[in-house]
Amino acid sequence: MIELNPDIVRAVIERAREFQAKDSVVFPDEQTVPSDDAEWAMQVVAGHDEDTVLEEGRTLVDDLEPDQQVTLMALMWVGRGDFAPEQWEEALEQGRDLYADNTADVLFSTPMVSDYLEEGLAALGYQEE
Repeated sequence: MIELNPDIVRAVIERAREFQAKDSVVFPDEQTVPSDDAEWAMQVVAGHDEDTVLEEGRTLVDDLEPDQQVTLMALMWVGRGDFAPEQWEEALEQGRDLYADNTADVLFSTPMVSDYLEEGLAALGYQEE
C-alpha cells in the first residue's frame, strides 16, 4: 500500500501531461550527465518559471511531505520498469537515498512521466475509478 492518496498522484499526472504537451517544452536529445537529474530537470523546465500549469504541478508536489515525494519517485520508477512491484520497498529506499528538494522539477522533466506514474499505480493495484 502506498502512503499517498492516488487522487493526488492522478492530479500530478494531469498537470505533467498538460505541461509536457506544450510545444515550448523541449527535452534535450541526451542527458548530459546521466546521474544528475537536477541538471537534466533544469534544462527541461528552464524558461517556464511563469507557466501556470508547471507552477500548479510544482505546488502539488512541493506541498507533499518528503516521504510522499519519495513515493512519487518510486511510483515513476516502478512504472518505468526500474523496479518490479515486488521491489517496492527497494524503490522507496532508493528514493530516500536520492531525495532532494527538486522532486517536482525532476518529475516534470522526465519524458512520459505521466505514463510511468499511471503504470506504477496500476502495477501496485491502484486502478482508476
